[in-house]
Amino acid sequence: MRLIRLLKNDLARESADWVDEGLISREQATAICARYGVDYQQARYRTFGYNVLVGLGFLFIGLALITLLGANWDNIPRALRMWGLIGLTVCTQGLGLKRYLEGDHGGGVGLFLLGNLFFGASIILIAQIYHLGEYMPDGIFWWALGCLPFALLTRNPWLAMQAGLLGLLWFFMEVSFGFYPTLFPLFIAAMLYVLLRGPQSVLLLLLVIASTGFWIEYSLAALWRESASFYLFDLHVENLVVAAAMFLLLSVFGYWLSGRELHMARDYAAVISVWCLRFAVISLLVLGFAGPWEELLDAGWQHRLGMWLVLILFALPTLWLGRASGRWVLPAVLLGALWLTALTVSTLGNDDYAVYFQVTANFVMIGFGIWLVVRGIHSGISHYFFLGVAAILVTAFLRYIDLIGDYIGGALMFALFALLLLGAARYWKHYQSGLDDADREER
Repeated sequence: MRLIRLLKNDLARESADWVDEGLISREQATAICARYGVDYQQARYRTFGYNVLVGLGFLFIGLALITLLGANWDNIPRALRMWGLIGLTVCTQGLGLKRYLEGDHGGGVGLFLLGNLFFGASIILIAQIYHLGEYMPDGIFWWALGCLPFALLTRNPWLAMQAGLLGLLWFFMEVSFGFYPTLFPLFIAAMLYVLLRGPQSVLLLLLVIASTGFWIEYSLAALWRESASFYLFDLHVENLVVAAAMFLLLSVFGYWLSGRELHMARDYAAVISVWCLRFAVISLLVLGFAGPWEELLDAGWQHRLGMWLVLILFALPTLWLGRASGRWVLPAVLLGALWLTALTVSTLGNDDYAVYFQVTANFVMIGFGIWLVVRGIHSGISHYFFLGVAAILVTAFLRYIDLIGDYIGGALMFALFALLLLGAARYWKHYQSGLDDADREER
């Protein structure tokens, strides 16, 4: 798995420059791009920026028409307003369908996006004309639901993201009013279908992951809510442990996905790996202070049984995927560390132990940073190397500002950090010397 897969469109355009300079042939450039699952011709002439500009152009066309209608809204007869909105929506979607069936998929998708925007405006304005209800989430739900058929028909990621974002907006509005969004999995399933059957889309992948995570967490919050707060979806401390277990499962799933032969699967695995690593670094930085540990130790932990059942439920696919990918040792160790931490913190109930957890988290952060540096050296992925270096430097800087204990304790910690870093540097030197010796033997 190489992070160059995330920059494959740039690689395609760069290979076009190599062709123009005579460094490689067009056939070689096509073969290089095919290795990373990208169309050389399409990537050369159509870029992500082009698609964004076209999408924004259609968006502002819709906003201009809606603004024009709003400025003259009171001067237009009621029947004309209603049928005008309906006609505008139907004509736009019909024209988009015609363009799409004629083979102009890009133009058709742009018109579908514009028609979906008109559809949402029609729902809101017609409801305002006839005073049809005052519960705003219902309008957002029907708007999102109306976008789904076009996303499923075309299997286009942009249409799926439009429906998914509207569905996510409806989800949070429902939760804020104290109601459980029962049909939200419908939008997750639709986005997942487009993700699996349609063109590759990193943004849609991230939206599916975020939507699934929010749905699981708020479903547990609804299950664990107290009878006195029946209409409230307050997140509990157990949700934090569940979130850590979900990211561990997601990370192992990324390892398993990287072993697939499909280019799309490897690209998605690279994205999942990068974001899981960033989540781990940010989490360890937060846990490097005593405050979060004091909050965790003082928490009630009133839903421990439900939390452990969910952890067991997540542990089974985590271990299975780890074994299937041939890397079951590290997932098992991380899973055991998570369980041990959750068990210890939930049973101690004394915030005097917070400093010990804080010290441990800082050393884990340094060890994790060194592991990233070493992995970056071995795999040749600069992102891992620089992320590890950044994690170590930020940790040292934060500990300089917020010394743990007294100055002697801070000095001892910095000394240990120095020993770990010097040891990693010595390993790097030894590793590079081994590579140089191997190169000389080959020659």
